[in-house]
Amino acid sequence: MNIHEYQGKELLREYGVAVPNGQVAYSVEEAVEAAQSLGSNVTVVKAQIHAGGRGKAGGVKLAKTIDDVRTYADEILGKTLVTHQTGPEGKEVKRLWIEEGSDILNEYYVGIVVDRATSRITMMASEEGGTEIEEVAEKTPEKIFREVVDPVTGLMPYQARRLAFNINIPKELLKEAVKFMMGLYKVFEEKDCSIVEINPLVTTGDGKVMALDAKLNFDDNALYRQKDVYALRDLDEEDPKEIEASKYDLSYISLDGNIGCMVNGAGLAMSTMDIIKHYHGDPANFLDVGGGADAEKVTAAFKIILEDDHVEGIYVNIFGGIMKCDVIAEGVVAATKEVGLEIPLVVRLEGTNVELGKKILEESGLNITAADSMADGAQKIVSLVQA
Repeated sequence: MNIHEYQGKELLREYGVAVPNGQVAYSVEEAVEAAQSLGSNVTVVKAQIHAGGRGKAGGVKLAKTIDDVRTYADEILGKTLVTHQTGPEGKEVKRLWIEEGSDILNEYYVGIVVDRATSRITMMASEEGGTEIEEVAEKTPEKIFREVVDPVTGLMPYQARRLAFNINIPKELLKEAVKFMMGLYKVFEEKDCSIVEINPLVTTGDGKVMALDAKLNFDDNALYRQKDVYALRDLDEEDPKEIEASKYDLSYISLDGNIGCMVNGAGLAMSTMDIIKHYHGDPANFLDVGGGADAEKVTAAFKIILEDDHVEGIYVNIFGGIMKCDVIAEGVVAATKEVGLEIPLVVRLEGTNVELGKKILEESGLNITAADSMADGAQKIVSLVQA
C-alpha cells in the first residue's frame, strides 16, 4: 500500500525524523491560508499523487509570494499529471502539500528495502540526491553505499555513521545524519514498510538534516496490525478493479493487454502470463484467485476482468489441489451465465476431480473452449482473440 508524501512526512515526524513544516490543502483558498500560516519567504506547492517524477511533470512549484501560491495551486489542482510512473493516462491531482522553503546546501539519497539476495533489510545511501536511484545504479554504481542490517540488533549507530561518512555528509552534521537514519530504520521496522525512500535528503544552512521528499510503501500482508497506516489509504489513487478485487481477497493487478487471466497461485499466474506472451498474446491482468476459491470468488473474478474494456478473451488456468476442479468448473459455468459472457473463454483444468470438472464444462451447453495443457490453452486463447 502506498501513501502520499505529506502522510509519510507526518509519520516520519512522529519518529523524530526531521521534515519541513507544511499543511495539506484541498482547494486554492486552503493553499493560500496554509502559505500565510507558514510565513515562509519561499513556499513550495506540491501535487500529491502516488507517483514519482512530479516535478518534471509540473507538479512542484516554488512560490515567492502569496499570489504565486494562488496561481500555482489553481494551476495544479485538478490537473492530470503524467509521469514515468503514472502511465500515459496520468493521475488527477486532488490535494496539495504546501511546504515551507528550505535553505538547501546539499542533496543526498537514502532508502531502505528488504534485499532478497540477503533476506535482510538493507539501507542504501548516495550523494547523488535528487536523481532516480536506478539511474545512479546504472551510471555511477560506485556512489551507492549499502549497510545490511542484522535482524537481531537492528541498524547499529556505527552503520549509520559509516553511511553518512561515505556519502560525504559534513562532519559537523554527522550526528544529525545518524539520528535521521536511525529514526528512518525504526519507522521501516515498526510500521512494516516494504520501501522507505528519501530523495532528496538535504542538509540546510541552519544545520539541519531533513527529508525534503518521502516515499513510504507498506506490506499489504501486515496491514491487519497497522490500523493507523491502513487509515491513510487513498482509494482515489488506486485502480477501482484492484479495490473491488481486495474485497474478495483476490490478488489483481491491471495490465495493458487484451487477454484476461484467472489463475490460482501466484507462480502459475506468472507462468500463464509468460506463455501467453510466448505465443504473441498480451495479458490484460494478473489475477490469483487463491487456493480456496468458491463460486462466489470466481464470479467476482470474472466481473472484475470484464470491467476492463480492453479484454477480448479470457483464459482460466486452474491446477486443482486444495481447490477442486469441479468446484471451479461450477463457478465458471455460474459466472458465465450470470455475466452473459460473449467473448472467447478458454479453460484448462488439471488436478483434483479434473474429469468431473471437464464433464461439468462440456455439459453446460456454453461456448467454452477446453484446453489439455497450459500451452494448449495459451495458443487457443491467442488464436481466438486474434481471429
